[in-house]
Amino acid sequence: MKMIWMAVGPLEANCYILPAPAGKTVLVDPGDDAERIGEELDKNGLTPAWILLTHGHHDHIGAVRALKARYPQVKVAIGSGDVELLNDTAKSLPFANLPKEEFLQEDMALKEGDEIVEGNLSFQVVETPGHTKGGVCYICRCLGEAEKLLFTGDTLFEGEIGRCDLYGGDYTAMLDSLRKLAALSGEYHVYPGHGGDTTLDRERRVNLYMKDAVYHADFD
Repeated sequence: MKMIWMAVGPLEANCYILPAPAGKTVLVDPGDDAERIGEELDKNGLTPAWILLTHGHHDHIGAVRALKARYPQVKVAIGSGDVELLNDTAKSLPFANLPKEEFLQEDMALKEGDEIVEGNLSFQVVETPGHTKGGVCYICRCLGEAEKLLFTGDTLFEGEIGRCDLYGGDYTAMLDSLRKLAALSGEYHVYPGHGGDTTLDRERRVNLYMKDAVYHADFD
């Protein structure tokens, strides 16, 4: 599956650009560097149809307003539990110290099982609270291809998980989310919100947080 992968902003959040037919594309977590993202899109003859956000922290949504102004037709989707973070800097990372007008309204508030389809690409929503109240992951499939991608935001990293001590964070919810991801059937190529990519099978085997979550589920 073709994809453009960029680390953006001072926290080097991962932004993913997934081209669809007819010059359309889907962006996952454009957190900063809107101009650089726009230049990459224009260079490849792409126009964004959707911006899919894994959660509402500013390092993952910081370029949304500028991209929406540049491409007015683009639709913005975020987990329903994180809608409030789009318009409240105190909740969207207090240390970002940004004005309220940096934020905007969503076009779609997502819930478990929702599906976004653009051309031959489909994105299925998996609710994964823990890092935030409304965090979601996206299972991405391309028609005619066997590979499955999993965009995990700050829920699951290579060998790590996201912090749970900011607004809306909940470690117990995070463990439930890790169990849900571990239980997904089959193999997935995992693309997290920061750092390198991995696979779900590898994280099932070596990620101590995921292993602990699954282990304790056996005794609940």
